[in-house]
Amino acid sequence: MKKIWVLTIILMASVTLFGQDAVLNDSVSSDSLTKSDASAFSAAKQIVNATKAEGDSAYIKNDFASAIQIYESLLQQGEAPEIYYNLGNCYYKTDDIARAILNYERALLLSPGNTDIRANLEIARSKAIDKVTPVPEIFFITWIKSLVNSQSSDAWARTGIISFLLLLVSLAIFFFTQHIKWKKIGFSAAILFLIVTVLSNLFASQQKSYLTNRNDAIILSPSVTVRSTPSESGTSLFVLHEGRKVEIKDNSMREWKEIRLEDGKVGWVPSSSIEVI
Repeated sequence: MKKIWVLTIILMASVTLFGQDAVLNDSVSSDSLTKSDASAFSAAKQIVNATKAEGDSAYIKNDFASAIQIYESLLQQGEAPEIYYNLGNCYYKTDDIARAILNYERALLLSPGNTDIRANLEIARSKAIDKVTPVPEIFFITWIKSLVNSQSSDAWARTGIISFLLLLVSLAIFFFTQHIKWKKIGFSAAILFLIVTVLSNLFASQQKSYLTNRNDAIILSPSVTVRSTPSESGTSLFVLHEGRKVEIKDNSMREWKEIRLEDGKVGWVPSSSIEVI
């Protein structure tokens, strides 16, 4: 009886935890709508899909200006990695490398494990003028970042939920079986799935933080002088060109932003010369 109470308490506490923390990105489900709302949602979805089809058709016909207009209008309704990806392709075809990089970066932010997006981003980056050598990282940190970026926040949340359910199964085996061998298996599996559950939720939280706290930006101006102070009279430090990715270090001012490069250099640029990813 005590074992049943232990499992019940664990289940209730875990459901409460997942109800608060392991939440996927906001999305609309037709199951939660009334019949009239569901019909309206379905009709709106068909319109969006048709519009995307029109954008794809314009792209195939090399009418990149029309495709860009369609994709930009779609993004006003909500973000989607495939739209950003297609928009990046359009800008790349029109030799607007900076905006191609910007949209590939936004697509990768939403779908970090997508190899096609990453490959096209690297191709676009190779066209940029500025080449910055990043500060070397400890291999362990690089490995952790690569692991976190292998999936989106939604995917990590799903992984956490699945591993949590397997954790409950493992605990049930450990508590209720009479064989020592199965108790050992259940205990070992429970430890493993507990670790996976905790890490998955941490990684999902990290990916969610990337989406909500966007501190990276792309230089869109053909060239911009980075200054020592937030003023045109500030000392000129170096020049950056379109397509360069920077980190916004100080976002407190409206007209100027303090930026940091991958090699550690810092300085101030006009807000109009960059766009946040």
